[in-house]
This record gives sequence, structure tokens and C-alpha cells, in this order.
Amino acid sequence: MDIRTENVSRYIMPLREGGSLPALAEADDGFKYVVKFRGAGHGTKALIAEFIGGEIARILGFRVPEIVFLNLDEAFGRTEGDEEIQDLLKWSEGLNLGLHFLSGALNFDPVVNQVDPETASGIVWMDALLTNIDRTIKNTNMLVWHKELWLIDQGASLYFHYSWVNWQKHALSPFTQIKDHVLLPFASQLYEADKKLKVLLTPDKIEEIVETVPDCWLEWEGSTETIQEKREVYIQFFKERINNSEIFLNEAYNARKTLI
Repeated sequence: MDIRTENVSRYIMPLREGGSLPALAEADDGFKYVVKFRGAGHGTKALIAEFIGGEIARILGFRVPEIVFLNLDEAFGRTEGDEEIQDLLKWSEGLNLGLHFLSGALNFDPVVNQVDPETASGIVWMDALLTNIDRTIKNTNMLVWHKELWLIDQGASLYFHYSWVNWQKHALSPFTQIKDHVLLPFASQLYEADKKLKVLLTPDKIEEIVETVPDCWLEWEGSTETIQEKREVYIQFFKERINNSEIFLNEAYNARKTLI
């Protein structure tokens, strides 16, 4: 995959959303990015989830801001006045993740903004696949930019990798949290979405995405597995989950029936 790598040149402002302290920053290519830092609470695993989830969304045909790898120099945070941010920048030396900043975008509001059943069903299917717990009415993690729907913040996906045990069980889980998905009431074409999206998300595509995850994000303290062994777990997780998609598909379908 052709993912650009740039250097952070200017820290603009923190985006105090949740506990991860993402920030708006400028890179040496002149563009602004929302930066997700490796030194934040969930470390590089949140960056892995953001990257894999974002690129899967792109393959499935959804709009996602361009993802880039962003280098942060060790001296970058020395002039930052806020001690919390200074520490975050110090802990985030090296390769971080950036998403192209959609200037002027508005938060998606399900009362105001309409989503067609095909799109809603596809997003629900994808988030059930990713086990994304963070696309709710309280925090939709969707933007409207130039009258088009954009998906952001996939970092709350793949929660199995925080424990990194019994991934096979997680791969075959129904994902009960789908009942809280903001688009579930509009997702009337779930089975059609399943047939369509599984054709797009081939094993080769999954492997390509996972193989593009930077090695340094897979160097976890206390882990005895090699980097390639960790990649293989992600690949097998998705292959198992897609091959058995009826498990999470039926869960979403039944959850939606309770809403309508």
C-alpha cells in the first residue's frame, strides 16, 4: 500500500476528545492533520486499530480522510508549555498516525442528516466486523463535509488485541454492542451488505493492509511473539470473522428488530 510518511512541523492545538489527546498539527508537506499519538493511553494498538479500520473502510467504498504516517522528532515538545501535552509529545517520539484534516466539516447528526439504507447497512456491517464500540448516538464519529458522509476515529475497534488472548473466540463473537450503533435503525439491508462487502474485502486485501502496519507499532512490551506472528493473528482474525459473518450479522439483524 502507498501510505505517505511525513514529518510533523508545527503543533497547532490539542483536540480534547476523550482521554487520548489527539491534536491538530501541520506537517512538512504543508497540510494539516489530526494526529493520533503513540504515547497516548492505548499506545500503538490504538494506532493499529485506526489504520486497519480506516483502510478497510476505504476498500469497502466509504469516505475516510487520507491516513499518513507522521514522524515526531524527539525535540518537538520541549517548547510546549502544557506539561501534560509536553509529556505526550515526549512519549510519542517516532512514528505516529495522522488523518487529513477536513476543514469546516460538521459532526453527523442523525436527526438532521439522512443516510440511505445501503450506506447505513454497510457501515453497521463493517463496524460489527471491526468490533467498533464507538459509533453511537453520543459519539457518532462521522462528519459531513461538502455534503458527503465521512468516517473518522476507528481507534476503538479490535478490542481483542488489548488482551491479546483467545483471539479465536473474539473472531467468532456476535458483538452485542452493535445494538448501540447510531445507524442501526436505518440499516434495513444488512444481508445485502454482507454479500456485497465480503466480495470486496478479500484475503489479499486484508493481508495487504496488515502487512503495511509499521513494525515499530507491533513492538509491544512483554510480548514474546515475533512481529510477523502478530501480523498473522490479525490476518487470521479477519479471515475467521469474515468467513463466519452470519454470527455478527444475525446479532445486528436481531438488535435492529427491537428498535423498529
